[in-house]
Amino acid sequence: MLAVVWEGDVKRHSITPRHNWQKIVEDQGFPFHTSGVRPADGSGSGTYWAEDAYYEFSLAEIEQIEAATEELQRISLAAVNYVCGRPDLMQKLAIPERFHDFVKRSWSRRDPHVYGRFDLGYDGKSPPKLLENNADTPTTLIESSVIQWHWLEQVYGGSTGGSLDQFNSIHEKLIARCGALAPLMTKGTPLYFLAIKDNLEEFATVEYLRDVAMQGGCLTEFLYLQDLGWHPPKRRFTDLQEMPIDYAFKLYPWEWMIREEFAPNLLESDECTGWIEPPWKAILSNKGILPILWEMFPGHPNLLPAYWGEHPGLGGEYITKPILGREGANMKVVSTDPARRMETAGEYGTEPKIFQKLFRLPQVDGRHFMTIGSWETSLQGCVSARIHSPSSSTQAGLSRMCSSTSTNEKVRPSHLQPAASRSRFLHSVCGILGGWKY
Repeated sequence: MLAVVWEGDVKRHSITPRHNWQKIVEDQGFPFHTSGVRPADGSGSGTYWAEDAYYEFSLAEIEQIEAATEELQRISLAAVNYVCGRPDLMQKLAIPERFHDFVKRSWSRRDPHVYGRFDLGYDGKSPPKLLENNADTPTTLIESSVIQWHWLEQVYGGSTGGSLDQFNSIHEKLIARCGALAPLMTKGTPLYFLAIKDNLEEFATVEYLRDVAMQGGCLTEFLYLQDLGWHPPKRRFTDLQEMPIDYAFKLYPWEWMIREEFAPNLLESDECTGWIEPPWKAILSNKGILPILWEMFPGHPNLLPAYWGEHPGLGGEYITKPILGREGANMKVVSTDPARRMETAGEYGTEPKIFQKLFRLPQVDGRHFMTIGSWETSLQGCVSARIHSPSSSTQAGLSRMCSSTSTNEKVRPSHLQPAASRSRFLHSVCGILGGWKY
């Protein structure tokens, strides 16, 4: 086993992949392990899920990431409250004017939310920095919650004398979150889980969350988003049997929802349909939240300087990001050094952009770059590590994901043993608890 150490304590270990690992993770409900990622330099297997390495953190580093996640969630919610009182900022976030009150009402009701994922830059020494907030439709959930847990149990379970653990209670916290949501729903009324057709990753993620919700005590139903109906006399969304939909989880971003053909129906049914994630997440999932946070909390140790245009505070290197861009599309690195400049293609080139000071991702063994995907559930963090593609040393680009561990130094007992089943699911959410119960 080869361990490469940074200047901090975080270590990257190169290991031999498990035999027949593809079949193992598929049996655990993770069928899209090889889709979508091709190494830019032609190296590696081209798989998205990486079995050939893992990252090791010290307990102190894990606690630093956890504290940063909780702090970022606190200031993010403060930013939502701030934006709801500023129509000009709603406009800058490209939220259509007719939906301003829709979003504001959702916040004033404190519509409940379930989860989110902060993408952090971290070098093991200085405080973690927020790169982006995936607050509305975060993915990498199955692999973070279930797959890397089983990986640790199978590869190192019992063989390290308890020296390795994993700061990973996402699954248990999601179940607890669903248990807290259930009393907000009318008894006997299901929570519908909506997914778009012909998207394996989305279907698997939604079905996992549906299974988690059932473990938390929620009655559930599945429906493809394309089959979402509308009953004009009742002014209600309906399923294929014309049953009204009171509560719905969607893995479909709000910036798309409010531009769909059914967008006017969202306004009509505002007081009788509860959405997860709620409409106020349209503020946080927008990259325009980055300069808003910096305006509200200038110099915050967990933030990078960010602005709506070029600014001296950006220094010599910065990155531009379209406010509604996804998966690293249409980002541009501006630098005085020509060798550091880069730009990604995509479909968001005409959108408004924000300007964020460049954070150089820590590099390991000359090839690998890492970001932290830290999950927010009930204002607590759950950490997963990701390896960026070798050609990408900035906040842009596709990534591969690998597991993480922590050195067991008096790790809290709740993180040592799972409180609920992580076995393969059959049918397949944190902060605010508010209204609902129509």
